[in-house]
Amino acid sequence: MTAQSVLEDGSPVSRADRALFAVERAMALVAGLTIMAVMLVSVGNILGRKLFNMPVPGFVDWMEQAVPLIAFLGITFCQRLGGHIRMDLVLSKLGGRAVWVFEFISVLLILFVSLVLMWGAWLHFDRSFAWGAPFWSRDSTIDIGLPIWPIKLVIPIMLGFLVLRCLIQLWAYGLAFASGADRPVAVPLIESAAEQAEREAETVSGLDDETNGAEAGR
Repeated sequence: MTAQSVLEDGSPVSRADRALFAVERAMALVAGLTIMAVMLVSVGNILGRKLFNMPVPGFVDWMEQAVPLIAFLGITFCQRLGGHIRMDLVLSKLGGRAVWVFEFISVLLILFVSLVLMWGAWLHFDRSFAWGAPFWSRDSTIDIGLPIWPIKLVIPIMLGFLVLRCLIQLWAYGLAFASGADRPVAVPLIESAAEQAEREAETVSGLDDETNGAEAGR
């Protein structure tokens, strides 16, 4: 589902949505850059091992640190766009306020699970962090001794952002239910297969137009 499936206006809920989305996009960008870095380091490790018998020092340790960044930095971005698993086939059969009630309950369940996981992740971080320990860490990676607490801290922070996203969506779904709006702002709208295909075609067409324009300007 693309960003265009989330409508915007000048309402407070839409302004809150856009403010959080700016942060979510930045975090998703960091996740993407992390994936690129992992690919480059992996290639360097393979070439170094095969050609010079010199693998990247602490390669496994660095990969362990990268995985939580890849897995969690984009979680709220995906929730904003409706990219997580949803019952679109069921929702598309509903109409009126019943859709927003179903969506409200779904997001409420996500909020509850996120709060529980955030609390557990924070306790896991707290067991790893210690002010008086070297690098403030009670544990470290096996090979080169990287402190683990910074990566453990990423998880409750990202779950906290997910909680904020859920609160904004609950706000938006509540307004949609109260007003009976067909296309509310700040939440991912349900799209048919034809609408999704049309948006994908528009995206590809836009890229083609940019490419043709660049070639024409040379």
